[in-house]
Amino acid sequence: PNEVNRRFIILTPSQIDLPVVHTAFSNTSLLMYEFMSKNQRAIDALTIKDVIYGEIEDSVPKVDDIEDLLSINQVEFKVLSAEDVLGKAAELGKLVDRLKQEPDAWRDNAMLAQMVELAKICGDIRENALVPDQVIFRHNAYWTSHFGGLYVFVDPDVTTVISDPAAPGFRRSRPWQVSYLSIHDADKVFKFLASTGRIELPRASWIETSGYLEHRAEMVVRALIRDAEPDRNLTDVDKVWLQTWIHGHADLITRDGNFPFLNAAKREIAQLGHLKIEDVFPQQRFLVIRAKPDHPDAWLTNQLISDFVPQDFVSRYVFNKPGFYRDYEGFSDAWRSHVVDVLKTTYLKDKVAFRTRLYGLTD
Repeated sequence: PNEVNRRFIILTPSQIDLPVVHTAFSNTSLLMYEFMSKNQRAIDALTIKDVIYGEIEDSVPKVDDIEDLLSINQVEFKVLSAEDVLGKAAELGKLVDRLKQEPDAWRDNAMLAQMVELAKICGDIRENALVPDQVIFRHNAYWTSHFGGLYVFVDPDVTTVISDPAAPGFRRSRPWQVSYLSIHDADKVFKFLASTGRIELPRASWIETSGYLEHRAEMVVRALIRDAEPDRNLTDVDKVWLQTWIHGHADLITRDGNFPFLNAAKREIAQLGHLKIEDVFPQQRFLVIRAKPDHPDAWLTNQLISDFVPQDFVSRYVFNKPGFYRDYEGFSDAWRSHVVDVLKTTYLKDKVAFRTRLYGLTD
């Protein structure tokens, strides 16, 4: 409701590996993973007999401006169960405590009978923890769909908000502790990512082994084909066909500039071992960088980078599902079919290997 306080249902512990879709916050999936990991024993035991459901409760009931988002420092999982096994376990726990603490409680036959009936449902709660006890988690860096899409990055001394300046509260909410950057200012966004150590600059050490520039170049060309011939059937397209198309549309390629830039970047890196990033147009810098793989915000950073490289629908699909599906709605049927084919033969073929090779990610 109101794109906060996400509701959830857990039928089986194996849901821990499933994606969480249609989220208003990018870290909802991580929060669910943390909750299920920290309470694994309770969830394993509880889902044998019952279904868990509830709400990830934020500290605000609705979001009207950026201040509301900044007020969400942590979330609490409010947990219930369909057959009320949770409630019965809590009730049994209280009766066990009473039995231990009150000298004459063992004489209460009605209470003992009640405990037996509850134990038939809950089992031995001394051995099997049924009540999740870790339910409060930090709400750190994230993207949210509110206000057309907004990023929040948290560093030791400052919080950084990146969004459209039209977002209510932009540069007005907590200006003493929050830095505001326009999502349309490629130069400032790049400098923020670089200065906070969130990105890998284009160096031979990772560029030459990953095939990153080749991937970007292919995505750039495919986007130009889409714009020039949106209804073209690309089912049997291969690298030879792409090269032929490039030569036949040299003027278009030159006007766009991204393909020649990537080729020049590849040559410079081969010669010098790195690219002089300060000489690159701000928008094009995002073509040749990736998130630092071992940074806690790596996935979020790659999502932000993908906002500046919409041509790369594969990276959009990997890191930026909301952006990908928004783009997908505007694709022609022929291009949709082509996008699905490319994803099947690249990322979806082996997700882990693809993420490791192209983005350096190991999780």
